[in-house]
Amino acid sequence: MEFVTLNNGVEMPVLGTGTNTFGKVNGDYFGDINDDTTELLAAIKAGYRSIDTAIAYRNESVVGKAIKESGIPREAFFITSKIPGDLEHAGTAEKVEASLNASLEALDTDYIDLYLIHHPWDDENEMLQTWYALENAYNDGKIKAIGVSNFDPDQLDIIIDNARIQPMVNQVESHVGKWNDEIIAYSLENDVIPTAWGPMKGTDDASRAVLTEIGDQYGKTWGQVVLRYLIERGVIVIPKSHNAGRQADNFNVFDFALSEADKEKIAAL
Repeated sequence: MEFVTLNNGVEMPVLGTGTNTFGKVNGDYFGDINDDTTELLAAIKAGYRSIDTAIAYRNESVVGKAIKESGIPREAFFITSKIPGDLEHAGTAEKVEASLNASLEALDTDYIDLYLIHHPWDDENEMLQTWYALENAYNDGKIKAIGVSNFDPDQLDIIIDNARIQPMVNQVESHVGKWNDEIIAYSLENDVIPTAWGPMKGTDDASRAVLTEIGDQYGKTWGQVVLRYLIERGVIVIPKSHNAGRQADNFNVFDFALSEADKEKIAAL
């Protein structure tokens, strides 16, 4: 595993697993929670220790259950969760504290490695009050790192310009169909590490053919090429699969490096 050092010194794995359909009936995002830890235990067996969840996914308790069932100490894992950008969960110190405590209880842990504002909204003051409450929780040790998700440069500036503690991560959509180069570059320029959600999305037959041709040179799949490309750009990746074999493939991206010519081809897709 490779790691990136966040701006507060915390080390975060560059590869983790998404979970937004895990522990749900039929693997459906909107499905009822069934507490099935099969996919998570398969990911853990494959070597994943970074697990990305959110209050909105409703499955924080499934993540906590899987970690307990794995028999691996909590300290070996890097857990990310997210607080929704809505007035049910955020906007005031009291609501943020209640949401965070609910996350801690669901995950069955006394700290969360990374806690993000899941998405921005129009009221800057409410966003900042949410951020200040996360800063307090960070100072209290309930959160080891704090950040945002789906923030564009202007929205990220709102936090950066008013924060006592700078954001450490910005989780954004990034894949072949939408690299999101501007916000990735802007985040990196401001010492905020970008994380790519949905990195395996966006491919069509034409782009997959190019990626497959590149991968053949390294003995890798097209998906492994995409993940390696993002990692080499300084982007953390959180692919997700319900298939144990593909989980293992997605994890196996640390034994090759892309040529500059290949990276140019991928960037152009």
